[in-house]
Amino acid sequence: MILRLDNYREQAGSDSFVIEGFTNWKKKERFEIHVGGPSSVHNQAYRACQDLLNQKQHIQTVFSKQSDQVRREYRVRLNASIDCIRFILQRGLAFRGHDESEDSKDKGNFLELLQFLANHNESIKKVVLQNAPENLKLTVPDIQKDIVNAAATETTNAIINEVGDFLFSILIDESRDISIKEQMVVVLRYVDKRGYVIERFLCIVHVTETTAISLKAAVDEIFSKHGLSITRLRGQGYDGASNMQGEFNGLKTLIMKENEYAFYVHCFAHQLQLALIAVAKKHNRVGLFFTLVSNVVNVVGASCKRRDILREKQADKVIEALSSGELSSGQGLNQETSLKRAGDTRWGSHYDTLISLNVMFSAVIDVLEIIDKDGSRGEQRIEANALLDSTQSFEFAFFLHLMKNILGITNELSKALQQKEQDL
Repeated sequence: MILRLDNYREQAGSDSFVIEGFTNWKKKERFEIHVGGPSSVHNQAYRACQDLLNQKQHIQTVFSKQSDQVRREYRVRLNASIDCIRFILQRGLAFRGHDESEDSKDKGNFLELLQFLANHNESIKKVVLQNAPENLKLTVPDIQKDIVNAAATETTNAIINEVGDFLFSILIDESRDISIKEQMVVVLRYVDKRGYVIERFLCIVHVTETTAISLKAAVDEIFSKHGLSITRLRGQGYDGASNMQGEFNGLKTLIMKENEYAFYVHCFAHQLQLALIAVAKKHNRVGLFFTLVSNVVNVVGASCKRRDILREKQADKVIEALSSGELSSGQGLNQETSLKRAGDTRWGSHYDTLISLNVMFSAVIDVLEIIDKDGSRGEQRIEANALLDSTQSFEFAFFLHLMKNILGITNELSKALQQKEQDL
């Protein structure tokens, strides 16, 4: 191979080999003269040709190597963000902090967890946060939302795939969130391949109206989105509201017009709840008793100071009872330190209130006596005095133990009715 660089220096026989042509093939020594020494034009051209033919020296190869490195770093960075988001999602924690600047002491759960991960893994530390490109940190809120949405989609797909072609039921309820938006919650209930009853939260959607027609349209949209067929629906479970179970225009009726086998079942736990409320309202003394209990909880827990006094008094009572042998010590015992507030719509919470009031009765009386004696306003002292008279009466003590025993029975029944594996 005869080679020549464009900016070659004059060398014996150069023109013959690259310009004029070579014809004197008998004088082979001319080839040796042309090749010359290690730094000759021929050898320089030869090395340049070898470099050109060598793919490792090609510019595309250099770029490709850099691209591979960028891809590896991106994958590590992305996996780190995904791991942090999965951790936060599994525990239902907030993502962002009030101040996410570099100087902030608390940047929020996501950034703090990512920093913690980087501090304990050198390969991650090299490619995240300050060591990541400004336009590829994968930490901005939009990226967080994208990953969260991807996780939600994967979870939903796993649920739909598990349902497969099996028959299923739906459980639906509505609630109003903190922004005063009406939300509809949909839960799927089905039997898996192993024969276990499974309940899976499917979605929560915003509904502009709570009419049966509006809810039916929302259900149809959910079924269409997730590939569910109403022909495979075998059960409906709602509360007793007219828009849900109405015989003529309720959601139950609208669905059964399309599928007569989608049987409606009014939630048994909700029926029990309604029965307890109805009975309590019909008995004046029982109603008065629960009103007194609510007043006691409100007065004793009206301020941090009163709650602190209640805890101190209860701690003293427990120590005294342990010393006298009235109570036994052990893990999980004697943990009551505050009165539990009852909810108006969950009578199971009334049972918890009666349990705590029964355990802390002496401490509650002590707090009421302190308020009666040292209350800052006359109305407080009058109210505390009236509650002392009422709570220390035989009738109050009788109803406290009576309703505690009755609600203890219904509470166990309510829990049993709400078990996921419960069936007809």
